[in-house]
Order: sequence, then structure tokens, then C-alpha cells
Amino acid sequence: MREPNPGKPDPLLKAVGQATPPPTREVVTNQDSSGDSASGTPEAGRTTLKEARRKGVLGLLQILGPGLITGASDDDPSGIGTYSQVGAQFGFGMLWTAIFTFPLMAAVQELCARIALQTGVGLGVVLRRKYPNTLVGFCILLLLVANTINIGADLGAVAAGGELLTRGFIKELWLVVPAAGLILGLQFFVTYARIFSIFKWLTVALFAYVITGLVVHPPVAEVVRATVIPHIEFSTAFLTALVAVLGTTISPYLFFWQASSEVDEMRAAGLRTEAQRRGVRQQELNAARTDVLLGMFFSNVVMYFIILTTAATLNAHHKTDISSAQQAASSLEPFAGHYAFILFAVGLIGTGLLAIPILSGSAAYALKEFLGLPGTLAEKPRHRPTFYAILLLATIVGVAINFVHIDPVKALFWSAVINGVVAPPLLVLIMVLGADRSVMKERTSGWLSRTLGWAATILMSIAAVAVIVLQLAVPLLHIKM
Repeated sequence: MREPNPGKPDPLLKAVGQATPPPTREVVTNQDSSGDSASGTPEAGRTTLKEARRKGVLGLLQILGPGLITGASDDDPSGIGTYSQVGAQFGFGMLWTAIFTFPLMAAVQELCARIALQTGVGLGVVLRRKYPNTLVGFCILLLLVANTINIGADLGAVAAGGELLTRGFIKELWLVVPAAGLILGLQFFVTYARIFSIFKWLTVALFAYVITGLVVHPPVAEVVRATVIPHIEFSTAFLTALVAVLGTTISPYLFFWQASSEVDEMRAAGLRTEAQRRGVRQQELNAARTDVLLGMFFSNVVMYFIILTTAATLNAHHKTDISSAQQAASSLEPFAGHYAFILFAVGLIGTGLLAIPILSGSAAYALKEFLGLPGTLAEKPRHRPTFYAILLLATIVGVAINFVHIDPVKALFWSAVINGVVAPPLLVLIMVLGADRSVMKERTSGWLSRTLGWAATILMSIAAVAVIVLQLAVPLLHIKM
């Protein structure tokens, strides 16, 4: 099966009688007035390391692309909620996970980027070509469920941040729909290049945790020990927390977003067809790897300091269960004092506005690639209404989730657990794909990539199965007793 033709008519347009697709120049929206692509280089869609070194700091910034956005979106409200909860509940005991997961998530995301750069198509397309439709469809369905729940949890967190900023004057539920409307407005009416630049700046809000972690002066010896020596507890609570941490760092939606973003970068550089995009030079691959490593490093630094800060503030004062945004915000008081709620609220809102479009976007990319439909974020909604309808539907369901009175902080944590359970089957397919020479040619995974990728897959599988078994076994034990 071929990649969806950019000139192929959209199913919704075809249903209303518009069978002729618009000219390509009218579909694409991510070019500036001069006609140059919004990002990347005309030749390959990405600045190489050699070019970056020649340009200095500006060149480094040009390398930062999908990898940085993916890494920053990984610290979404679900991540903030999860890391805050494990820091409060287990103290410094889970600091090691930030160091441990960095090479694992970097290897997985680099492989997703590599697959897209080599094949010239998104991950959903490659999976559909390689594996039975039933198997891939099941994995895509799990992804859609996980993404939708995550969207709902993140929308609730953005709304909770708004309520926190207004000191309760505007209630959380009143803000869910406006927040969703703002995000949809960005996706529907703002160019991909503009959204991309906004995403980069929103990552600044996450540095509040790094500063706070330095201000609280935690016990150095204990922190170092907890960082380098893994602490394991064989309990339902600990294993559930571990799955949540793995699920919010190695998240399924990031696999599809990374790959689709790489393809969009190449399209933006003028490589319109799959044949033009297929095959990647080593220089371009090195640049993509640098981008991914920097993005994942940024993500894990923030993760580390969120756990550190909440452990040194909340856990140290025996506040081990976070049940509200206000409680979570109190972890920033050593740095911001009475204004801690502002920093926390801005962090929730900023990371939510960063992550929710990526959650809905990755769902839309995964589904349309699996179904063989056209459409990208770089195209106008009136020309690709089916693609944007998927975005809209995922967001609407996410909004609806917030009206069933689920605690927003708990929802963030459990959405991470769901991601941790969904990730393993997708990881298996991706790892086998990355080693397939018929697909990847000379760009198959190296031994280090394979080792780290399979380690992530096996670890997440064991943890997910253990949590499922324990969650099912504990109620049965209570019944028998």
C-alpha cells in the first residue's frame, strides 16, 4: 500500500461532492511569504551538525526541532502530576528513575525518528505495511483510548491551573471548554510553523522546578545515593507508581508524534513525495539524534527536579498524598513563597497547551496513517476536514471526561499508568521494525539502540503485567478474607 497521496481527495469532501483535490500550493500552510519552508533546509529538511557548528549558537537552535518539542511535551500536566505524586509519596526513593529512563526513552524516540527519516512516511504507515491490519489496528485503538483519557486529564489540569490563578473565583469546570477552544483554535487557524515556535517558548515554564530544587537545599548525600542506587519496593503502590513514571516518560503518543513531525519537517523543506523523502544521509541522522538526545535530556532534568522538589518539601513534611492542585503548588513555596501558586499554575497551563495539541495530533496522525487517509497539521482544515475531525473528536471526548467529576490530580496519575500499560505492545512492533533490513536498509538499529530499546520494552512489559495482576489479585484476597 502506498502513502496517502497529498493530492488525494479527503473522504468528507468526497462525501459532499468535492472529488477534485485542491492544488498543493493551496493545501500547505507552513510556508512564509517568501515561499521558503517554515523550518529545516531545502535539501533535507534538517540542519546538519556541520552546518550548526558553522553557525554557532544559532545553528544549535536550528537543530532543535521535533526532539525538543517531544521532550518538552513529555513533561505535560500528566508528567507533573505523576512526578509530584511519587516525590510526595516515596520521597527521594524514585529519583533514580530519571537517570535510568533517559537512555531508554532516548533510544526509543531516536528509533522512531530514524524509521521516519529512512522510510519517508509516518510510523502508522510503516506499521500498516509491515504487520497484519488487525494487530496494528488493535494497538492504534489502545493508543486512541490512552490519548483521549490523557487529553481529558491534561485539560482538567489546565483548567485547575486557571482556577488556581484566580484563587478559586473562576471554577475549574468553567475553564475546561474555553481551554479546549483555545487549543483547537491554534490547531485549526494558526500555521504549523507558528504553533511550533509557540511550543518552544512554553517549555520555559518548566524551569521553575529546577530553580526550586536548588533553593530547598536537600540533603546531598541522600540525594546522590537515591539517584545512583535504585530503590525497589514490591508493593502495589510502588509498582503502580513505577508504571506511571515509565508511562509518562516513554509514552505511546510520543512515538507517533516524533515520526510524523520528522516527515512534516521534510515536507516543509519541499520533499513532497515519499520517493523524495526516502533514505537519510548520516549527517541528517546525526542531527536528528542530537535533537532527540537534547530533548529527552531536557525532559528528564525537569522530571528529576520535580521529584526532588516534592520529596524535599512535601514528603519531608509528611504530605504523602497530593489530592489537589493547591497541594501540589505548595512544593514551590521555598522558591516563590506566597506566589508559588502562580508558578505552578503557569506550569500546568503552559505544559498543557504544549502537550494537548500533540496528544490529539498524534492520535490523528496514527489513525489517518493506519486508514491510509491524507492530512497533516501543515494543511488547511477546509482541505483536510477528516484529519481535523479526528482532532476535534478526541478533544471533545477529552472535555466530556472532565464532567464526570474525576479528581484532576488523580486523573493525571492514572492516565500515566494507562500509557504504561499501552506502550509495551507498540514497542515490540517498533523494535522488530527497526531491525528489519527490508524496511530500514543500511539504517537498521545498532546494537546499543537494540539493547536499550528492548530493555525498555521488557521492563515496561514486566511492570505493566505485575500491576495488572496485583490490581486484580488484591480485591480477590479481600473478598476471600
